Amino acid sequence: MPAEIGRLLTAMITPFKSDGSVDYQAAEKLAAMLVADGSDGVVVSGTTGESPALSDDEKIELLKVIKKALPAKSVVAGTGSNDTHHSVKLSERAMKAGADALLAVVPYYNKPPQEGMYQHFKAISEVGPTIMYNIQGRTAINMTAATTLRCAQLPGIIGVKEASGDLDQIGLVCAGKPANFKVWSGDDSWTLPVLAVGGYGVICVVSHIAGRSMKKMIEAFIKADNQAATEIHQGLLPVIKSLMTTAANPVPIKSALSAMGFPAGPFRLPLVPLTDDQLKSVMQTIGDAGSLITFKAGVKVA
Repeated sequence: MPAEIGRLLTAMITPFKSDGSVDYQAAEKLAAMLVADGSDGVVVSGTTGESPALSDDEKIELLKVIKKALPAKSVVAGTGSNDTHHSVKLSERAMKAGADALLAVVPYYNKPPQEGMYQHFKAISEVGPTIMYNIQGRTAINMTAATTLRCAQLPGIIGVKEASGDLDQIGLVCAGKPANFKVWSGDDSWTLPVLAVGGYGVICVVSHIAGRSMKKMIEAFIKADNQAATEIHQGLLPVIKSLMTTAANPVPIKSALSAMGFPAGPFRLPLVPLTDDQLKSVMQTIGDAGSLITFKAGVKVA
C-alpha cells in the first residue's frame, strides 16, 4: 500500500462497450488520465462505477487492470454490500488482486443497528485496510459519530468517507478520531467545509473533469490560502450541483465524459442516459466553469 492513500481519490465510472460489457481498456486509459490530472488514486467499483450492476468477477478484473496501470498509486476497491459474509469474501478476493484498501458502505436496505454496523466493519477490516462509507441518502440509515469513532479504534479501519450531510457529526468525528484515522468528504461540494472541521480530503466525482482544480483547492487550504480555496470551491459549485442533481450519480458525469470525447459507453439498467435537454444543461454548466475544467479527452465542452 502507498505510504498515504491520498487526499484526492476519484470514484471512477466504469466504461462499457456498446454491447454492455465492461471496457477494461477504456478503464485503464481513464485511470491513467485521472492521476495525470491530479488524483492521488482511484476507487473502482463504487456507486459511481455502477457497482450494483457489476458481477464480482467484473469487479476483480477491473481492479487488476487498473492496479496494473497505476502500480505506484492508490487503488481502492469497493467491496461493501448489505451482506457481511459476501463483503468479506469479495474483500478477500480484492486484496489478493492487489487492492491497496477497501471501501465498504454502511449496509443498505436491511437497516442494521449501530452494533450491527460495528460488527460488519470489524469483519471486513480483518481482511484489509478499510474505509467506511456513510451515506444515509442511499442506505436509509446513518452511522453515528459514536459508532464511527468506535470503529476507528479497530486497527484495520483507516478512515471514513462521510456523506451524512451533517457537518456537526463530521466535526465530532474529526475531533475525536485517532491521529492516523482519515476523514474524506463523500460529497464534492462539502470538501472545503469538511477540510475546515478537520477532514483529510475527498473521494470525488467532479475530479473526473476537474482533477487539477480540486487538487489546487485542497493544497490551497493546507497552505492557509483561504481566498484561493474559496474561489475554486465557488467556481466548481455549479458544476458539482449539476452533476449531482440533474439525475442520479453516475448518470450526469458519465454522460458528460462521453460528450467530452471519452468512450464512457452506455449504462446498465436500471440507469438510463440523460435526456438531450438535461445533457445540454449539464454541458453548458461545465462550459461556464472555464479553465477550472481540466479534463480534455476530445471534443470541447459547450
